[in-house]
Amino acid sequence: MSKSEFRRLWNGFWQLADPKIWIASTVPMAVAGAYAYGQTGRFSLLWFAVSVIGIYLIEIGKNALNEIVDYESGVDRFIKPENTTPFSGGKKTIVQGKLTVKEVKVIALLTMLAACAIGLIIVLFREPSVIWIGISGVLISAFYSIPPFKLCYNGLGEIAVGVTFGPLITSGMYLVLTHQLNTYVLLLSLPIGFLVTNILWINQFPDYEADAKGHKYNWLVRLGKKKGVKVYATLYIATYISLIVLSVVGKNPLWLLGFITLPLVIQSVNIANKFYDDIPRLIRANAKTVQVYQITGLAMVIISLLV
Repeated sequence: MSKSEFRRLWNGFWQLADPKIWIASTVPMAVAGAYAYGQTGRFSLLWFAVSVIGIYLIEIGKNALNEIVDYESGVDRFIKPENTTPFSGGKKTIVQGKLTVKEVKVIALLTMLAACAIGLIIVLFREPSVIWIGISGVLISAFYSIPPFKLCYNGLGEIAVGVTFGPLITSGMYLVLTHQLNTYVLLLSLPIGFLVTNILWINQFPDYEADAKGHKYNWLVRLGKKKGVKVYATLYIATYISLIVLSVVGKNPLWLLGFITLPLVIQSVNIANKFYDDIPRLIRANAKTVQVYQITGLAMVIISLLV
């Protein structure tokens, strides 16, 4: 393999892996880790790190599978240049000629197998009960794009993302670190699940026409952009309600610290309401949604260490 060919593969791999979006899984892992330490006074850096690597590998594998399906369905090729944003349109590695379909398939296979191997190590040497969460995570990640389920093409992608990045990752990491689960950990995962779903939701707006043309019938395509803005606002409301529930059930008003994001939320909803058909202006809402997720996640980490 020539040096230029290796560089192409390496750059294509990292574009496909897209580390900047790993924040989606980093937040629930960090919150679970902080809450585990806050509750037990113990923290296994080794098993936390092993779990992080395994989940990041699943993310890369999921990205690769989605890249293949979106390319073959035509979705990635139908996106107009003016609707291309940093927040949507897949990883663009195949469309841009950075990787071939075969190479992306190999990456998907190897990363998923590596993730499963790490999961098996965790099950054998740390926490056997986490196997069911791990299997669920791998299957949802795979069937998010590929047949027979193609969840993101059949109106189940939003639910899959919310469940995976909310309850599954949060409870899985907590279980690995503490060897136990409780109802409050599931409540803890709800704001995360709602917010990460909202990131996906607003990121579907620039791809709306391409998704419809490629028969990717997510809920935004089914409802339309105007109604989609209402769902966007509703998911934010659900986030704040879940923070209130956390505060009441846990008898700890500190969880209401998540409301510091309210000004950003109002701005992002107003932008989406005005510019849902004007993608260059809409992307400010995309960026603010990610900021809300990051700020809320940081607040939850701090609070988790104090409870």
